[in-house]
Amino acid sequence: MKRSLALAAAALAAVTLVAAGCGGADEVPADAVAVVDGTPITRSSLDGLLTRAKKSYAAQKRDFPKAGTSDYQSLQTQAVAYLVQREEYAREADKLGIDVTDQQIAKKVDEVKKQYFGDSQAKFDKGLADQGYTKATLEDDIRSQLLTEGIYKKVTTDAKVTDADVKSYYEKNRANYTVPESRSVRHILVKSKADADRIRTELVNGGDFAALAKANSIDPGSKDAGGKLTVSKGQTVAPFDKAAFSLDTNELSQPVKTQFGYHLIQPLAAVKAGSVTPFAQVKDQIKTQLESETKNTAVNKWVSDVEKEYKDKVQYAAGFEPPDTSTTTGETTTTSG
Repeated sequence: MKRSLALAAAALAAVTLVAAGCGGADEVPADAVAVVDGTPITRSSLDGLLTRAKKSYAAQKRDFPKAGTSDYQSLQTQAVAYLVQREEYAREADKLGIDVTDQQIAKKVDEVKKQYFGDSQAKFDKGLADQGYTKATLEDDIRSQLLTEGIYKKVTTDAKVTDADVKSYYEKNRANYTVPESRSVRHILVKSKADADRIRTELVNGGDFAALAKANSIDPGSKDAGGKLTVSKGQTVAPFDKAAFSLDTNELSQPVKTQFGYHLIQPLAAVKAGSVTPFAQVKDQIKTQLESETKNTAVNKWVSDVEKEYKDKVQYAAGFEPPDTSTTTGETTTTSG
């Protein structure tokens, strides 16, 4: 329940974009950790975010990284990246004509108070304090959340999937909606042909298949079930598959060699026909899947475009820069971000 309020702390774990940028630390004010196209990201905002993250760690009974360790540096880098990204997205939301009103924020705050604190102002205030929030920082996080939701909606507006797209996907992936032929069989797997021949002779002379399977088979998945299993056409190794689907019901095979050893196979029933799931039954499922993929593609492109847009518009204070992702091969050096 409490974790639902820790929007910023949760965001640290969800950061997928390391904000790219360049520029010297001398361009960043003393009270800032970065500057996004002229707008400072203050040290106080970073401190607040890390404080909330620390409280979230404590609530989960996890040790918070100690200052000066690589784990702490990594967490701090993620926090700065999140704050930089949040500023970038706020700017881009404005370009997209997305606006979040004070009334929308107040409504969300009321929803949180009612849902998690029984609409008690006292419990709400204590909950904020316990997690390192003030009402203002909570409102800032809610504003950011609403802007992100608005961006997603705007960017995916044209991410449509037609009935023709759905039908085409079904036809191209018909195998995914096909249930192959299957058959109930039993088998005994041994290491050598000599063992297979011996056991086959016992079976032909009236030996109990289940008892012989339990005593001799090296297949742990079926030996205790009397060697029984249901196989699907094309789902087992070729020699086994061929025997399982070509033998008559109750016919005992000769030893069948596979990479696992030697099998004695006996079908117990006729082959069960395969089937294809009708398009009508999976149409909605496919459409939902394709819509999600199409929207994700649109969002990923937008995120990539934003990253490129701000590549040279972000400056970091010394010690707060994102990791160096340049790689060197021979005499060629490439830099991402």
